[in-house]
Amino acid sequence: MNFLSSFKELQSMTFKKENIFYFLLIITIFSLDRISKTKVVNEFNDRVYFINDFLNIDLIWNIGIGFGLLSTDTSIFYNAVTFLIAIVIFVLFYLLIKSKTMEKFTYTIIIGGALGNFYDRLNFSAVPDFIDFHYKNFHWFTFNVADIFITIGILIFFIQSFFIKN
Repeated sequence: MNFLSSFKELQSMTFKKENIFYFLLIITIFSLDRISKTKVVNEFNDRVYFINDFLNIDLIWNIGIGFGLLSTDTSIFYNAVTFLIAIVIFVLFYLLIKSKTMEKFTYTIIIGGALGNFYDRLNFSAVPDFIDFHYKNFHWFTFNVADIFITIGILIFFIQSFFIKN
């Protein structure tokens, strides 16, 4: 019985007016990511596009997590990591619903980016990364729009956790 009352409370909190704004922001971030990836995959699949001395568009299919970490050819490991990512996304949704306004924004941008990359993992078994920052022969990890939002969200989360007092 306690579970049912907790579930109903969570359900009523989910559809509060303020949460609808954050859900729309998640959809917007996810859409920006999908649009950018679709354009790059369709138009820059076989070539590198040089923008300037510091930035290229270079499509790379990432089978790992952020910045190519944990890349492996083993499908069992890939599926386990994908399942773990799904659990993290569900936990982030729960935290979004239960949290305060600034925290909601942080979770929102992380979820928006995470859903973009999760979608690619499910549909392509890899994530298209294409933003290549470099200086001469030093290249930063190739990343995508979803990675930008995830990284910004994690940075804000750490700043809130360590430097901002409640």
